[in-house]
Amino acid sequence: MTDYQRIELGAIGEWRNHYGGFRPTTSRDGRRVVDHEVDMQYIGLTANSFVPGEEAGYWHSHAQLEELYVFLTGRGEMGLDDDVVPVGPGTAIRVGQGVMRTWRAVPDSPEPLTWMCIRAGGVELEHYPSDATRDEKRPSPW
Repeated sequence: MTDYQRIELGAIGEWRNHYGGFRPTTSRDGRRVVDHEVDMQYIGLTANSFVPGEEAGYWHSHAQLEELYVFLTGRGEMGLDDDVVPVGPGTAIRVGQGVMRTWRAVPDSPEPLTWMCIRAGGVELEHYPSDATRDEKRPSPW
């Protein structure tokens, strides 16, 4: 058996229909904790959607994890310590350990703010992966 899993996140416009979170008390509309649905070892992923004007309503930081926010649609802002940074389609923001963060969809966003948050921690990634194996002679399957 090959070690992979496939999951359908659905069209971005459907992400708001998900309800989820890390705990029942912090679950909300527009959040899907993908790593609770597939077997992930070293990374985590959430798929998120805020309607215009919606905000997280809290700040948080991580002591060990770093996060990468990749924004896909809409317009919003992230609070990062003392800074407010605009975000929109194509924006990627890496947030390191100890940085306080919060986010919102601006009220005049033309569509929902959707993004993926990728979490990782543990060991530092090598600049050039040393565990990769290439097979130049294996034919493409198509």
